[in-house]
Amino acid sequence: MEKVGTDLAKNVETASAPEDDNIRTFDVVIEAKAKTAGTARNEVTIHSLFSDTYWDMPTDEGPYHGGESSAPPPLAYFVTGVVACLMTQIRAFSKRLKVPVDGVEVDARFHWQGEQVGRNPYAGRPQKIDLDIDIQSDCSAEDLTRLIKAAKEGCFAEQSIELAFPIGHRLKVGDDWVEV
Repeated sequence: MEKVGTDLAKNVETASAPEDDNIRTFDVVIEAKAKTAGTARNEVTIHSLFSDTYWDMPTDEGPYHGGESSAPPPLAYFVTGVVACLMTQIRAFSKRLKVPVDGVEVDARFHWQGEQVGRNPYAGRPQKIDLDIDIQSDCSAEDLTRLIKAAKEGCFAEQSIELAFPIGHRLKVGDDWVEV
C-alpha cells in the first residue's frame, strides 16, 4: 500500500482560505486497521492523517449475516459519512461563499440491490442515492443552489461515488502481497 503523508500545518493554512487565486492542494488521508471480533463484528480503528486523530468504530451485522447488531453495520457508517460530509461542506463553504446558513437538515435514501444466482455469493448493486436538503437561510434559492453545488464538489465522500475511483485489493500470501 502506498504511504501518502500529510502536512498538518499546510492543511491548516489551506483551510484558512487565503484571499488570493493561487491553486493549493492538500491530501486527506484516512487509514483503517480492522480485525474480526466475533461472528460478524469487526473492530476498526480509524486514523485521520489530515488531523492526526484516531477513532474506534466497531461494526456488526444483524442476524441475516450471523451478527448480533451490537454496533452499526458498515453500510450505516457509509451512509453517515456521505450525508455528514456533505453537511459539513455546506456549512464550511457557506462562510467562503458568504451565504449565511442557520441550519441544515438532510433526509437521505440509499438504495442497493443484491443479485444472487442459486447459492452463489450475491453481488451488491447500487441503485440510487437521493438527498433532500433543507437549508435554513434567508438567502435566495440561487445562492443556496450555488452553495450546494460547491459542497457537492468539495465533499470527498460524494466525489468518491460520482467519480468511481479505483479500489486496489491485495491478499497477503505468506510474506508477499498479491493483487486481487
